[in-house]
Amino acid sequence: MQSTARSLSSLDWLESLSPWPSEGFGLRRMQELLDRLDRPERAYAAIHVVGTKGKSTAARMIAALLATEGLRTAAYTSPHVSGWHERLDTDASGFVRALERVRADAEAVGATQFEILTAAAFVDFAERGLDVAVVEAGLGGRLDATNTVDAGVVLLTNVGLEHTEVLGETREAIAREKLAVAHRGAVVVLPDLEFAELVSDHEIKLGGARAAAEAFLGRPILAQVEVSLPGRLEARPGGEIRDGAHTPAAAEWLLERLPEPHDYVVLASILRDKDAAGILERLARAGRTLVATQSSSERALSATEVAALGRPLFPEVAAIDDPRAALAYARAFGKPVLATGSLYLLADLSEED
Repeated sequence: MQSTARSLSSLDWLESLSPWPSEGFGLRRMQELLDRLDRPERAYAAIHVVGTKGKSTAARMIAALLATEGLRTAAYTSPHVSGWHERLDTDASGFVRALERVRADAEAVGATQFEILTAAAFVDFAERGLDVAVVEAGLGGRLDATNTVDAGVVLLTNVGLEHTEVLGETREAIAREKLAVAHRGAVVVLPDLEFAELVSDHEIKLGGARAAAEAFLGRPILAQVEVSLPGRLEARPGGEIRDGAHTPAAAEWLLERLPEPHDYVVLASILRDKDAAGILERLARAGRTLVATQSSSERALSATEVAALGRPLFPEVAAIDDPRAALAYARAFGKPVLATGSLYLLADLSEED
């Protein structure tokens, strides 16, 4: 098995692995891997971003704000749309170098795909000589691979009901899991006081990305910055919009910012473990036509299943399995297309752009 794995290119090897641990979530493998790599995450300061939505944008915003103050920064985000390198805030060749740097040790400990990506980011950031890394949690916080950084500032963007089978059935339980990344002495930045009691032994500040950057510096930042990420309210030619809204709350957020008029052809793929009915109920306010498709994720609902959920909500519904064929079909209506429901769908579409 080891020789077979070694015959694969680094990217093929990474893509052959599961992001999910077979024996349950935990930090044992990640700690062992970082020990073997001489603890690269200790070479720089860190800011940890947790929450249900908006984490990637917040992480990039924090990094951009701190860069205006002369600090060497980068953000680790997930998932990606334009390519794996997007997660490490680098280019394709830089990503491959980082991956190859950790491969042997990752194979030795049996690391998961997400653990490997996280370790590759930590190694890459150390070798780039960062002053501060902004690290986005993957799933939850307490048992997430990113909870191996000792962040001086933790930002909670928001809390919604997601991954309840792993994180808990209530928003408070989920918030507790996410805020468990706040280690001793960390400043915690919250959007409001709803979950302040969970971190009552920490210094608390209210706000978002800017507040987190300022908490790290200990003073205000006057600069204004703009950041954009693929698949996050991404405007494309012809009025096409791509956004990875994968929860009802995220779809609601998208609708509030979607350019008028709301006469879009909605192209959607949704993962099986999401509230597909709730997402589609909201997306029906964006247009009258649904083109249901299936992303390459093994967790995706079939196009037929998405279409069946959409028929009571949209006057016109079509099911087309292949995402690129579905996009061509949606564009043929001559109206703006809204591609949404899953970042995996947007990653599939970006491969052909």
